[in-house]
Amino acid sequence: MQAVIPKVILNSGRVMPILGMGTASFPAVGPEEARVAILNAIKIGYRHFDTSSVYQSEEFLGEAIAEALQLGLIQSRDELFITSKLWCTDAHPDHVVHALQNSLRNLKLEYLDLYLIHFPVSIKPMKYEYPIKKEHLLPMDYKSVWAAMEECQKVGLTKSIGVSNFSCKKLQTILDTASIYPAVNQVEMNPVWQNLKLREFCKAKGIVVTAYSPLGASGTPWGSNAVKEAQELHEIAETRGKTHAQVCLRWVYEQG
Repeated sequence: MQAVIPKVILNSGRVMPILGMGTASFPAVGPEEARVAILNAIKIGYRHFDTSSVYQSEEFLGEAIAEALQLGLIQSRDELFITSKLWCTDAHPDHVVHALQNSLRNLKLEYLDLYLIHFPVSIKPMKYEYPIKKEHLLPMDYKSVWAAMEECQKVGLTKSIGVSNFSCKKLQTILDTASIYPAVNQVEMNPVWQNLKLREFCKAKGIVVTAYSPLGASGTPWGSNAVKEAQELHEIAETRGKTHAQVCLRWVYEQG
């Protein structure tokens, strides 16, 4: 039996399932494991999938979508909501459209539902490296990069555009010159890291906040055990007869 996942209407007029499956993994998983996980997610009702050029999961996701269509798990690509992101090495005005086209080739899709600027910083065009060296960081030309994002939406490469990891101040810089407002700001958010000020700012501007690492991303370079070890969350879970993860996800859902 498939789950019924609520949806939200974005400022672009498009409808987005509020629960999605992220395809970033640390450490990285193999293509077969990723494919099976995505297919199982589709079987139980997931329709929103999040990727990025830097995750190196776009091709796996595209293969899983093609297989889901072949198996009849979905009847049309239009049943899915696919999000990808512009990595910092392509966060330059003359790279944006090409980067999105490359993501579409990897995914074997004609369009994205949502395309996000991954981080509010640019990096010299180069192969991906981690950790990122300070000398490779560049200030982002917000106005021109966002104009290129708007062009992606205008020509139909993506249905909606947005940002990720943007503060109130950096969002306002975009809004000051935008002809199309960001539909989404994807940020880290969970019961321990609540991002209240940012959420209030986005709500006032008609921007939907989506949360990554709702369970705290324990075991990753950016995460911590704070959510995992929060005693209050475990007490709520025990009282309600739910798992710790269910309580965390419910909290994010109830923030709107």
